[in-house]
Amino acid sequence: MAAYTKSMQELIGHFKDMPGIGAKTAERLAFFVLKSSNEEMARFSSSIIRVKESVKFCKKCGNLSEAEFCNICNDPRRDKTVVCVIEEPKDLILFEKSGQYRGTYHVLLGVISPLDGIGPEDLRIKELFKRVKEDKIKEVIIATDSNAEGETTALYLSKELKPFKIKVSRIAYGIPVGENMDYIDQATLIRALQGRHSM
Repeated sequence: MAAYTKSMQELIGHFKDMPGIGAKTAERLAFFVLKSSNEEMARFSSSIIRVKESVKFCKKCGNLSEAEFCNICNDPRRDKTVVCVIEEPKDLILFEKSGQYRGTYHVLLGVISPLDGIGPEDLRIKELFKRVKEDKIKEVIIATDSNAEGETTALYLSKELKPFKIKVSRIAYGIPVGENMDYIDQATLIRALQGRHSM
């Protein structure tokens, strides 16, 4: 049986390592690269390098940024006394698209997951407590997923935030329990945000 060349196998292997990419899709992507012009692929590869070199995490909230602080943290129109805690930077995009939230964010960069060996110390939780203390935060809205790990993280945060004597709320879910934030439409998210409840 004929095999791919070494360089094609290597490229397919790289695509297969990406989340959500199976063997067939990896092969299709490798052939797309092969059929594309050198100029197109040079632009594509320079975009990848540029992202790796210039994009970092905001020093304050953990959002993606090309500067020390992200656009949201730098925006004087945002309510700096309200912080919405999310798992990943992609969740922030969903909230921003809704156009309903005017506070700031705190990106944990994951969730507590003992089975995967991820504890509170592996997330940006210490940084959240520091912000609450230093920035006179009045409300923390917890918007982690409604799956087991998201709920575990939400409960841990609500317990640890109690001594700060601030309002801690959890977004309401008009969504099936266990659903990821990725699959929530904007209307449902707006209702969830408006219907948040104290923890």
